[in-house]
Amino acid sequence: MHIQDKVIVITGGASGLGLATALYLVQEKGAYVAIFDLNVEAGEKAVADIGAERAMFVKTDVSNEESVQTAVDAVVARFGAIHVCINGAAVPTAFKVLGKEGKAAPLARFAQTTAVNLNGVFNVMSKCAEQMANNEAEAGEERGVVINVSSGAAYEGQIGQSAYAATKAGIIGMNMPAARELGSIGVRVNAIAPGLFMTAMVASLDEKVLSVLKEQMEAPKRLGDMREFAHCCTFIIENAYVNGETVRLDAASRMRAK
Repeated sequence: MHIQDKVIVITGGASGLGLATALYLVQEKGAYVAIFDLNVEAGEKAVADIGAERAMFVKTDVSNEESVQTAVDAVVARFGAIHVCINGAAVPTAFKVLGKEGKAAPLARFAQTTAVNLNGVFNVMSKCAEQMANNEAEAGEERGVVINVSSGAAYEGQIGQSAYAATKAGIIGMNMPAARELGSIGVRVNAIAPGLFMTAMVASLDEKVLSVLKEQMEAPKRLGDMREFAHCCTFIIENAYVNGETVRLDAASRMRAK
């Protein structure tokens, strides 16, 4: 799919990898972007940084059906269509199955994680796909592209990541059945499983901590550049033969147990 003038929804797009991708797709590829996020201050700043002509922000709770439908309707009202959906919103929860004194973790903590990281992905993907079905098929083939952001934790989750890893593995599990179903209307579904990237939060860590993280990377021996993630999204959008696939973007690194 050609990206120029296409409308791209990015959840969690007010910061980190989502914001870097929004900037890249507008500045390098001429897209329109709609940022779905709960952080109003960061979302409004993102639009100001990108440029209000090609960007919009909608305060959105991805775990809430009404909130997502309202956001999707707002995008269609402003830009006229939705062509790409990048689901990056997630909560990085960390808690053990058994906590202090061997007590079982409350089920509510697990449910809060799945509500955003897994239910939220399906919620946004399904509502965006409904809109994509209305698009004219580009080159007679595709009407839309979905990219769901998983994680290396889906494969090698660390201690304390049972809930987080389960949701990220669930995203990979959705890939093939969703790609097979939505392919009939010309919508491709893929996932990216990123490793460690130099986000603003990571960059703020102590240099000793950063050094340890970098040492865990195989090749190259550094954390990922956020533009490399954005470039991977671009590749998936532009290559019409990539479907039902999960791309591990992690410099061949595998996280330790803790």
